[in-house]
Amino acid sequence: MVAPTRKLRTGIIGLGMASAPHALSLLDLKDKVDIAGAFSPTETRRTAFAQRYGLPVVDSADAIFDDPSIDYVVILTPPSTHLELVKRAAKAGKQVLLEKPLEISLTRSRQVVETAERAAIKLGVVLQRRFCPAIAETARLIAEGKLGEIVSASMRLGNWRPQSYYDEPGRGTLARDGGGVLLTQAIHTIDQLIVLAGLPTQVTGFAVTSPVHSMETEDVVHAALRFSNGALGALSATTAAYPGFPDVIEILGTLGTVRVEGDRCIINLTDGRNIELQDDSTNGGSGADPMAFSHVNHRAVHEDFLNAITTDRQPLVSGVEALKAHRLIDAILRASTSGKVVRV
Repeated sequence: MVAPTRKLRTGIIGLGMASAPHALSLLDLKDKVDIAGAFSPTETRRTAFAQRYGLPVVDSADAIFDDPSIDYVVILTPPSTHLELVKRAAKAGKQVLLEKPLEISLTRSRQVVETAERAAIKLGVVLQRRFCPAIAETARLIAEGKLGEIVSASMRLGNWRPQSYYDEPGRGTLARDGGGVLLTQAIHTIDQLIVLAGLPTQVTGFAVTSPVHSMETEDVVHAALRFSNGALGALSATTAAYPGFPDVIEILGTLGTVRVEGDRCIINLTDGRNIELQDDSTNGGSGADPMAFSHVNHRAVHEDFLNAITTDRQPLVSGVEALKAHRLIDAILRASTSGKVVRV
């Protein structure tokens, strides 16, 4: 366990568009953490990052992995690179905060988690919407039985991405991203649904590439879900919904209903009570600009990970927790291919 009396040190690997909320979060937490260096194999990205945030950059990943003063690594590279980088971090004995998804397939995702477990390093995964206060409070109320028994749990993600988004090299491919809307966009809402209602046990459905996009993987998905208690649900996800709409989660219980739409959550209970929860996190990104959101939840991810290191506990979204969403996504895609009901 790292002594909490000193500031931790971190290194960032990957300086694409996902680096912005992480850099801002770490700057907010400068009293708790120092950034030893940030790396991208692209020199122009390193220069732009240094100029924008005033943070140090290095010209190789080795400079981060080989630095004994660095406590943990923030990995923000494309999904297909995650397993190898986590292996390097594990070998160097460094904790890892990993941008979602874990990897490009369920098998490789499990290998990421197993690598961290064997090396006894902490693995946190950036599923930042888990930290929305409204979701956390709703999960608490459901766990306390305020909604009664869940009879239905569904989600809908209606994002818009223009063709130019998928024209970027590797975007939406199996080789680099591992999939389309499910693994790249809907994984956040799927994670929230699992937190609130649990992991479904059976799925069936369809995943296709619509005429809206020219891409390798799926941009429209519809699936039916069955949960362990017999509750039913539906999952709908797309990046073809112009101009983009807030995510929706709806949970029906024997004692009331929960509806989460964007940053707002409304709970209507059969005893007449109505509870409204509002987040200030501005969870945008449903439209053409995927980075149109506040970094407040990313900051919560970093703060939780720092606390996990200093108090020697697991982060809120550990690798094992993140695997749940991967298992559901894998089952939906297998169901679409086979045309059968698939167990998660």
